[in-house]
Amino acid sequence: MRWRIGDVTVTKIVEFEVVGGSRFILPDATREAVLPIAWLRPHFADAEGRLKMSVHALVVETRDRRVIVDTCVGNDKQHRALPQWNGMQTGFLADLALAGYPREAIDIVLCTHLHVDHVGWNTMLVDGRWVATFPHARYLMGRAEFEHWREQRENESQRAVFADSVAPVFDAGLVDLVATDQRISDELSLVPTLGHTPGHVSLRIASRGEEALITGDFLHHPCQLARPHWSSAADHDPELARRTRHDMFERLAGTAVLMIGTHFAGATAGRVARDGDAWRLVVP
Repeated sequence: MRWRIGDVTVTKIVEFEVVGGSRFILPDATREAVLPIAWLRPHFADAEGRLKMSVHALVVETRDRRVIVDTCVGNDKQHRALPQWNGMQTGFLADLALAGYPREAIDIVLCTHLHVDHVGWNTMLVDGRWVATFPHARYLMGRAEFEHWREQRENESQRAVFADSVAPVFDAGLVDLVATDQRISDELSLVPTLGHTPGHVSLRIASRGEEALITGDFLHHPCQLARPHWSSAADHDPELARRTRHDMFERLAGTAVLMIGTHFAGATAGRVARDGDAWRLVVP
């Protein structure tokens, strides 16, 4: 899937998609609770009320650089909290190259945050060592985000994520620690969307009067537009995350900004509209 925002293109590269099995991340989204939200079908839920979700990267191409936003789970990783994410073998890099973006051609890797499914392809296993997957890229990570996860000791699986997918590129001198409102280029800038993690950011794209927003995980699924009080089980600060969702939905509602979801399956992108006391995603 590909979208054009002025002179900028955004291309979706899927690692894997799932239907159902999402209660671990959105515990309130039972089938019975999802079924009344009719506009979620067919793109974002099935006829039984099971959520459709995707783990994918988004490649943003401007006139002078290629940016990959969030790098999924990755191959060969171990000690993940979800057993099915251990030792994965997917064709993600081949699919990336087929879309016109061989890994050597990426200029910037942007991590909206440092959770397991957003940093995995930062590195790849070569001769028993984790090395940078994108050898010519600078890796942009929020300073507050990086420092939080570098110092945390409680979450064993997140320590493993940091050790195999973050520390190797940092130790290789490839990481730039940035502010949550960093301007990356004339067309690209970060937007602080805190709560899911301490330094979480989204990516604003603006070109020739058109705009888009790549969400990261300030929401995981469009159902949270209809039920903004449904929190992710992975939210670091659930109350702040709820306020962020509310503020962002208010800001986007009724505008022409294209919201591109980092975990949205199906159509993946749409515009936010008011829907009574909540919101909905209108797919073009």
